[in-house]
Amino acid sequence: MNRFEDTFAQPSKLALIGFPYDENSSFMKGAADAPPQIRAAFRSDASNFWSEAGVDLGAEGTFFDAGDVEPVAGTKMSSLIEDSVRTLLTDNLAPICLGGDHSITYPIIRAVSKKYPDLSILHFDAHPDLYDELLGNRHSHASPFARIMEEGLAKRLVQVGIRAVNGHQREQAERFGVEIIEMRHWRDDLTFDFDSPLYISFDMDALDPAFAPGVSHREPGGLSTRQAIGLIQRLKAKVITADIVEFNPRMDPFQTTAVVCAKLLKEIAAKMLE
Repeated sequence: MNRFEDTFAQPSKLALIGFPYDENSSFMKGAADAPPQIRAAFRSDASNFWSEAGVDLGAEGTFFDAGDVEPVAGTKMSSLIEDSVRTLLTDNLAPICLGGDHSITYPIIRAVSKKYPDLSILHFDAHPDLYDELLGNRHSHASPFARIMEEGLAKRLVQVGIRAVNGHQREQAERFGVEIIEMRHWRDDLTFDFDSPLYISFDMDALDPAFAPGVSHREPGGLSTRQAIGLIQRLKAKVITADIVEFNPRMDPFQTTAVVCAKLLKEIAAKMLE
């Protein structure tokens, strides 16, 4: 047992929980396979548990691993996700949720917003995921932020990495007051200041396929790994919860994207511990 796995020496601060679920993926399945792959890359002896800023994420009691939630079909999964996250929050743990497709973010936010009603969200993605419905599915992985915003679960939603937005989603963004930073307007010195608790939702296709090929919806022209990490490190915010979603191991034969997921997990976790 390594230091990451020894969670009993003192109370934990962060909690890892996996949701191996991709029933709401519209194009390609496979994101359900991701949580074990991310954990394996995070724990790999090829690297270590230190963040770039010098936070030792392998220190005893830093993480509690809640394991993976066994998926169930239909709307019951949404309730199961919400209840699982609420349980961790009740135990004063800060969850980092491993997807799974992006539909898991809506029930996660439903749980988080009950504890943090003044919630802001920073969303990394190639797509705004603001469809009112896609292919008749209002709980599609392309719709979570429409559900979140129409229920008033977040007071502010900022989206970065966007480069595949259509007319409908532009209308939705205007309707909900979403702040979209499209890739064509990206600046490497971009910084955000959030005055309320912050949730980070990181869809792996926010990154250019050159850096993260293991996704179902490859969209050229995205963020580099360095740009994404830099933005996270520059954040002026109290990050209280996060998710990493839409990694598809079936599209990642050399485990390149798994390693990137693990790197993002480290830097997000370090930011949460500031």
